[in-house]
Amino acid sequence: MSKKQNKLTPEQQKYQQFAKKREVKRPVIKNCIKAFLVGGTICTIGQAISTFYMYYFNFTEQTVGNPTVATLIFITMLLTGFGVYDHIAQFAGAGTAVPVTGFGNAVISASIEHRTEGFVLGVGGNMFKLAGSVILFGVFSAFIIALVKTILIQWGGL
Repeated sequence: MSKKQNKLTPEQQKYQQFAKKREVKRPVIKNCIKAFLVGGTICTIGQAISTFYMYYFNFTEQTVGNPTVATLIFITMLLTGFGVYDHIAQFAGAGTAVPVTGFGNAVISASIEHRTEGFVLGVGGNMFKLAGSVILFGVFSAFIIALVKTILIQWGGL
């Protein structure tokens, strides 16, 4: 028995055993394959958008990233608004959460959920609940990496 199990009363331990017997086993391998395939499809679509922008709008490999990401987020927001993305996400699980499309879905889902509270306090106030932490840690991580790079360049002559 683990330490956590020792702290439980006998009744709680019986319930834990009862619940464990009836717990549905998740098909981990199947879920991983679905996530891989859907996430890979999203990334393939992103690559197709990048190629489209480079071919028709003369972007370079260095400058095509931002419009591609913006387009993927826009498509995700449209699909979320029409209720399609939720079905895809339920099928694929983490395959839709990990690419940038998961960020777009999180932003628009919060907006849709709180639209009855008004545009300012509902949509505007709740839109960036999840996105705010992503932006914060993204900016903080970029700062740390830039700081480390600057120190390495100064000291190591890289």
